[in-house]
Amino acid sequence: MSCIRFNTPAQRRQLAASAPVRATSPDPVAQFLSPTVTASKIARIRRLASDANPRIRESAALSYHAPEEVYAALAKDPVASVRACVAKNEHTPCDILRELASDPDETVRAWVAINYFVPADAMERLAQDESGTVRGLVAWKTQLAEAPEPVSV
Repeated sequence: MSCIRFNTPAQRRQLAASAPVRATSPDPVAQFLSPTVTASKIARIRRLASDANPRIRESAALSYHAPEEVYAALAKDPVASVRACVAKNEHTPCDILRELASDPDETVRAWVAINYFVPADAMERLAQDESGTVRGLVAWKTQLAEAPEPVSV
C-alpha cells in the first residue's frame, strides 16, 4: 500500500473550496495561527508559574499570554534561570524589564540587554554594567541598530 495520495483535479478543487480562509491567505504565517487564548489557558499559566519545579516556572515565564502579575512574580523568583526567561520574553512589560536590568545575576541582565523591547533608560544603565559581557551585548545591540539597512535589488 502506498502512502502517496493522488487527488484528481476535481478533488483538489473541492478541497480548496472547503478550506478555511486562513489556508488561502497570501501570508504563510496565517496558516499556522495559534488557538485563541482562553481563561483556562491563563489559569494553566498561573498554575505553572507557582509550580515547585523551576523548569515548569521557566515555561510560564516564556509564555506570551501570561498576565502582568505573573511576569512580576516570576521576575522575583529565587532561581536565576526563571528570571532569565522573564528577561528574554518579548512580551514582558517594560517596567519589569527595568527591574531586571538591576538583577544580581549577570545572565539575567544579559538577557535584558538583548531583549528587543527593553526601555532606553534600562539600556543606558546596562551600558554602564559591571559585567563586561553585559556591556558587550549592549554595544553589539547598539551597533546593530545603527547599521544601515541593506539595499534590496
